[in-house]
Amino acid sequence: MMSGSGNSSGAASTAGGDGRHDDDAALTEFLSSLMDYTPTIPDELVEHYLGRSGFNCPDLRLTRLVAVATQKFISDIASDALQHSKARVAAPIKDNKSKQPKDKRLVLTMEDLSKALREYGVNLKHPEYFADSPLTGTDPPTREE
Repeated sequence: MMSGSGNSSGAASTAGGDGRHDDDAALTEFLSSLMDYTPTIPDELVEHYLGRSGFNCPDLRLTRLVAVATQKFISDIASDALQHSKARVAAPIKDNKSKQPKDKRLVLTMEDLSKALREYGVNLKHPEYFADSPLTGTDPPTREE
């Protein structure tokens, strides 16, 4: 039996708890490294949403661990949405070849984001059209004097 650190000494291979000790040491080292890391998501924002969900922990390392996990989650979603966007742009248009866009810039759409979120169990429902007011897009009223 080999320990988690790859040490193949006889003492490490006979002790049953060494793997757990190595895991605990790695976790402790990782948590202490979070004190030197500044995540993209501010600590205050993470603490706010943790507090709103009923979780209050004074340990900054745990707050940063949640921030790093959230950052990874958002990064994965953005990466998947990018892949959906690339697939959408690469898909041939059946109607007319001349309608192929010459500009190859990628645009993230709600459809791309919805597909990516759906893969993570988040169902996003959005209205078909967004408007600030019912009169948006209509001609302005004329004044008759």
